[in-house]
Amino acid sequence: MIIIKTKDEIEHMRKAGEILAACHREIANMIKPGITTNEIDQFAEKFMEQHGAKPEQKGYKGYAYATCASVNDVICHGFPSATPLKEGDIVTIDMVVNLNGWLADSAWSYAVGKVSAQAKKLLKVTEEAMYKGIEQAVVGNRMGDVSNAIQKHAEAEGFSVVREFIGHGIGQDMHEEPQVPHYGPAGRGIRLKAGMVMTIEPMLNTGVWQSKIDSDGWTARTMDGGLSAQYEHTIAITDEGPIILTKQ
Repeated sequence: MIIIKTKDEIEHMRKAGEILAACHREIANMIKPGITTNEIDQFAEKFMEQHGAKPEQKGYKGYAYATCASVNDVICHGFPSATPLKEGDIVTIDMVVNLNGWLADSAWSYAVGKVSAQAKKLLKVTEEAMYKGIEQAVVGNRMGDVSNAIQKHAEAEGFSVVREFIGHGIGQDMHEEPQVPHYGPAGRGIRLKAGMVMTIEPMLNTGVWQSKIDSDGWTARTMDGGLSAQYEHTIAITDEGPIILTKQ
């Protein structure tokens, strides 16, 4: 069942999104060779607490951290670690903020120092693909219009779109209906309505789209060791167009 949100409920989620976006802005200034994703994770948890919020991911199905930190070939759900980031790495920090029971979810990929031309292009195109999808998230369109816009842009630029992990509805639960694929034909899927709130979060790879899961049961990596990037916003569909609730 898709839960349609009222304007007041969307406003609650926007306030959670403001905290999340502010946290990402701080993290962007922290990213440099030598910092660890453990340090970033601890900072994010403390930042949320200082703003009266809490990390929704911590404790979710036993997950032990406030953030997911996915480095280089890790697609998503990477554990923060004590391994320092090094020049040329790319890292995705994904987090969900809970403010008074309402959630916001956003992931951002960062370059660590100077990265390769391929990595730089991957980051650029992944972010562009997310915004191409958001542009299609308008009342009357179908979910496939969002999905297809993302896939079309990604593949035209030479990247593959991860299939196994997709976007989702969100509200007072982290994962609600509808599902939001980042691939597939336009003109299909559910009709988009005002009051739907969802994440659009494409993950693009430099090589094949298939993934494998580490022995920890969480960390998803590219099957061929290629790089992966992800950008994610929580958006609300309104009669005036899509509103980005996690806008930085």
